[in-house]
Order: sequence, then C-alpha cells, then structure tokens
Amino acid sequence: MGSTAPAEVERPSSDVRPDVPWLTIVWNDPVNLMSYVTYVFQTVFGYPRGKAEKLMMDVHHKGKAVVASGTREEMERDVQILHSYGLWATVQQDS
Repeated sequence: MGSTAPAEVERPSSDVRPDVPWLTIVWNDPVNLMSYVTYVFQTVFGYPRGKAEKLMMDVHHKGKAVVASGTREEMERDVQILHSYGLWATVQQDS
C-alpha cells in the first residue's frame, strides 16, 4: 500500500493583492522612430526629456522598458493611450 501525498493547493494565476503594483511595459518595435517614442513618453507621462530618452533607450537596447506602475486600472488606461500613439505596450503585474 502506498501513501498518498497531500493535494497541492492551486494558486490563482492572477494574484489580486492590492499591495502588488501593476506595470506598463513598452516593447521595441521596428516602426516607431526613437525621437517619436521619446516624444510620446514626454506627452503621455509628462516625463522630462532626459527620463523619456533613458526609457526610450531601454526599449531600443533591452527590448522593453517599464514606463509606469500603479493600479491595474491605471495601467490598462496607459496601455490604451500608448496604443493610440502606435506603441506596443502591455500590462503586467509586478512580481
């Protein structure tokens, strides 16, 4: 006779803890010019040129950059705005 292992508790794939922020991530694409991406970051988020350029360079060299964090609703709104500017952006929960 074999013993049975205790059943594993399945954790939901999307954790809903309110203290865990959500992220807006912008991904590199072959279409948008670096100057345009910098302009969008300044316009949408009000970032100074230096910060906008640093984030744009992260997107360009690393393939992506976290451009904002906050509630899921705020980040989903940011993604929709970035999509309206033609940028590839997604929402992800911070780990």
